Amino acid sequence: MPLIIEMRRFFVKNILFVVTINILVKPIWAYFIDRNVQIRLVPASYGTYIALLSLSIIFQTLLDFGISSYNSRTIAQDPDKLPTLFPAMLSARLMLIILYMGLAFTWGYAIGYRGWELRLLLGVLLIQSLNSLVAFIRSNIAALQRFKTDGILSITDRLLMIIICGFLLLYPPTARLFNIQWFVMAQVFCYFIAAVVGYIILRRIANVRLRFSFHGPTILKIVWQSFPYALLILQMSIYNRADVMIMERICKDGKVQADIWAAAFRQMDQLNMFGLMFATILLPLFGRMLSQKQDVQPIVKLCVNMLLPLSFMVAIAGIFFSNDIMHLLYHNPRYVLYATRPHAYALVFQILIASFPGWCMMYVYSTLLTANGSLKTLNIIAFAGVVFNLLLNFYLIPRYEVVGGAITSFATQTGLSLAFIVFAARIVKLPFSINWILAHAGYLILAIGLCFGITTVLHGTNWVIQLMSFGMLCLGLMFVFRFVSVGSIKQLAKTPNP
Repeated sequence: MPLIIEMRRFFVKNILFVVTINILVKPIWAYFIDRNVQIRLVPASYGTYIALLSLSIIFQTLLDFGISSYNSRTIAQDPDKLPTLFPAMLSARLMLIILYMGLAFTWGYAIGYRGWELRLLLGVLLIQSLNSLVAFIRSNIAALQRFKTDGILSITDRLLMIIICGFLLLYPPTARLFNIQWFVMAQVFCYFIAAVVGYIILRRIANVRLRFSFHGPTILKIVWQSFPYALLILQMSIYNRADVMIMERICKDGKVQADIWAAAFRQMDQLNMFGLMFATILLPLFGRMLSQKQDVQPIVKLCVNMLLPLSFMVAIAGIFFSNDIMHLLYHNPRYVLYATRPHAYALVFQILIASFPGWCMMYVYSTLLTANGSLKTLNIIAFAGVVFNLLLNFYLIPRYEVVGGAITSFATQTGLSLAFIVFAARIVKLPFSINWILAHAGYLILAIGLCFGITTVLHGTNWVIQLMSFGMLCLGLMFVFRFVSVGSIKQLAKTPNP
C-alpha cells in the first residue's frame, strides 16, 4: 500500500506541475498568436496552411516511425541503455526525416499543389521534422522519469513563438506586411532552438554525446522493432487528420471549409493538450510499473477520476455555450468569414467538443496498451477506425461539408475510445466495477441537468457568470461522487518519509 501511495503522489505532483506550466503558455500561443494570425489572413491563405499541416501530419509516420514511443518504453524499462542506444536512434531519426520530406513533398505535388503552396509545404515539413526531433529528445528525458524537466522543454518552442510572432504582429511596420510564410518560418526557427536546448539538457542529465552511428544492421533492427508503433501512428494520423484534407480537396470552397474547421478544432487542440500530457507521463510510468509487475489499476482509476468528469464538464459547457464561445473568439471585423457563417462555426465546435471525453479516455487506455506492448491489438483497433473514418468522411463531407467531417470525427473518437477501454481491461486484467461506471454515468446526467437548469434560471445573465456557476457546481459534484476526496488530497500532499 505505501508503494501505491508513493506512485500516486509522484504522478499527481508531476502532472500538476506539467499542466500548470502548459496552461500558462500554450493557450496564449493558441488564442493570442495562432488565432490572430487566422483572423488577419484571408481564409484561403490560412485554410491552405491547415490543409498542408494535416498532410504533413499524416505522413508523420515516416518521420517518427514509432521511435519516440519505442524509445520511451525501452529506456523506461532499462535506463542504462540510453548512452549506447541514443546515437543509433538519432541516426535513424535523421534518415527518416530525409525520407519523410521527400515523399510528403512529392505527394503534395502529385495532388495539385504548386508555386507558393509547395514552398509553404516545405516550411511545414521542416516544422514537423524539427518537432519530431524535439519529441525524440523529450522521450529520453521522460523515460528517465524527469517529468518536470520534460514539462519545461515542452513549452520552450511555444514560448519562443509567442515572443517572436507577438512582436511581428504588434510592431506596426511588420504587422502590415505579416503573411503566412513569416508565420511558418518563425515556427521553424523556434523548433530548431528548442531542439538545441533539449539536447543540452539531455547531455547534462545523461551520458549522451552528439554523434551518429550509421551501422546498417543496428538501424534496421531499430526500425523493425519500431514498425508496430509506426503503423499505429500512421493509422491514428489518418483517422485524426484525413477529414480536413478531404474537405479541402473535394469541397467546392474547400479552403473556406478548412478554415471553419481550424477555428473549431483549435479549442480541441488546446483541450487535448491535457490528455497528451497525461499520456507523456503515463507511457514511461506504466512501462516501468508493468516491467516490475506492479498493479497499474490505482493509477488508471486515478487518471479516469481526474479526466472523465472534467471532460464531461467541458463538453457539456462547450455544447451549451458554443455560440458565445465562438463569438468571443472570432467576432472580429477583419475576419469576414465568421460574420457570414457564425452558426457553422458554433455547430462544428459543438460536435467536435462532444468527442472530448472520448479523446481523454483514449489517452489513458491506449497508452496503457502501448506500455504493455499490445501493439497488435492497438493496430487492429486503429485499422477498424481508419476504415470507418474514411468511409464516413467520403459519404458525409460531399453532403454536409465541414459538418460532415465533424460528425465523422465524433463517431470515430467515441467508438475507438470504447474499444480501447474494453481491450485494455481484458488484456491488463483491470477489475470491473459496475458501481464505478454508474457513478460516472450519474455524474454526466446530473451535469447535463445542472447546465440546463442554470441556463434556464439565469437566462438573461451574462453567459460567463452562467458558465462559472456551472463549473463550480460540477467541481463540487466531483467531491459528492468521491472522484476526488479531501482525505486523498491531504494524503497526496504529505511529505514522504525519508
